[in-house]
Amino acid sequence: MQVNTIKKEPVKAQESNATERACTFEEVVRGYSESDALKEASRCIQCKDPSCISGCPVGIEIKTFIAKIAAGDYDGAYFTIRRKNNFPSICGRVCPAEYQCRKACVFTKKGSPFASPGAINIHFLERFIGDHGIKKNLDVPAEKDERLSKIKTAVIGSGPAGLACAGELARHGISVTLFEGLHKTGGVLRYGIPPFRMPRDILDFEIDSLKKMGVDIVPNRLIGRIKTVEELFKEGYRAVFLGLGAGIPSFLGIRGEDLCNIYSANEFLTRVNLMSAYKFPEFHTPVNIGRHVIVIGGGNTAMDAARSALRLQKLNNIAPDTTIVYRRTEIEMPARRLEIEHAKEEGVKFRFLVKPEELSGDEKGFVKKLRCLECTLGSPDGSGRRRPVETAGSDFEMDCDMAVIAIGLKANELLTKVTPELKLDKYGDVVVDKETMATSIKGVFAGGDIVGGEGTVIEAMGMAKKASKAIVDYLTEQCCSVR
Repeated sequence: MQVNTIKKEPVKAQESNATERACTFEEVVRGYSESDALKEASRCIQCKDPSCISGCPVGIEIKTFIAKIAAGDYDGAYFTIRRKNNFPSICGRVCPAEYQCRKACVFTKKGSPFASPGAINIHFLERFIGDHGIKKNLDVPAEKDERLSKIKTAVIGSGPAGLACAGELARHGISVTLFEGLHKTGGVLRYGIPPFRMPRDILDFEIDSLKKMGVDIVPNRLIGRIKTVEELFKEGYRAVFLGLGAGIPSFLGIRGEDLCNIYSANEFLTRVNLMSAYKFPEFHTPVNIGRHVIVIGGGNTAMDAARSALRLQKLNNIAPDTTIVYRRTEIEMPARRLEIEHAKEEGVKFRFLVKPEELSGDEKGFVKKLRCLECTLGSPDGSGRRRPVETAGSDFEMDCDMAVIAIGLKANELLTKVTPELKLDKYGDVVVDKETMATSIKGVFAGGDIVGGEGTVIEAMGMAKKASKAIVDYLTEQCCSVR
């Protein structure tokens, strides 16, 4: 079949009005109606060898679930997705599909899923089906192996990797205890992603589904502080999965970074999202918000921080003035295109090819100015993107009475520092076998951002699926007298 004969354009997901949504933390993307989903599903030409699956880190049978949507079999589509992905409503909202499954779609032209006729909106279809499953409260049949039913396993961290691993193990009938250091479950899904992208009722439903599968979730337990991995084994756990995440913020290392009203994106978003600062005084978590907010960085976290800051300005009757400063151009920005466009629509300003040099404050120690240098782009660096080159004598200042540093996260070291036998790389990330996610400690596996640095939600889940399969194989071999 000739792809260029397909004339149908992608069906756009419904969104709330930009002016109205910038004053609230309600969800921005409304998703597909049933008619929209049917129209979009009908665009899929059901390739004999679907390349889109190769772009999905958990290997969802994309062709199959879309065909079931087109046939009106929404329950069947849901069960098809859930065979590979326990959290379709989450992934359908936050996965960078344009860099993964949509990029691999046969309709993608010249590396861009946005070129005509446009890649299938796989993520919006997945979200539609995930939400259908939530509305109908569909239960996925377990694939329990009775030989494993009395074996205890521990999952440390309740972010995407931990949740995915716990779900897969529970599906096999294995007893799972999931330890979370914070008082609420979800990891970066809860403290890092704002409600306007990830509604809390959706997150709560997906997590509650694990409880129904038998996962014992234990919050307020910092493994590495209250007990060690060795102690978990002594308590009878036969395998341990480390989904620790990357929770240590990176900083610029410039003068003035210790002034008041300067946040790491981690702290700022945790205050806003996990501790509900946007609902102050209903929730007792105030957050200072400036009249001139500058967010430094170009990833999804920077977009989330800027869009949250702009909303807080409006909720506090401050004329919105939030600017993202990035040292490359928009083309090199790692953030999702959708998030960049939403930020622009809502009124976030952008300054490209700008490198922060110094933050300065007043006599009370509060930040007031950001001094920058203009840049040009040179040859590519190790990331494959063109390196920013400073322009001599191009100094200029920007008003700044609040800054958010959103330039990445490093490995969470709380547990790894007290586990010397755990092999780490030079960045402090856990070294694993890429096929099994096994660490240097027998019976200990790892996945997510603690392995190889920051990644996407679905990449973390993909690692967790590998690890859970390896854990099942390991437990079967070690504990169950292989037939």
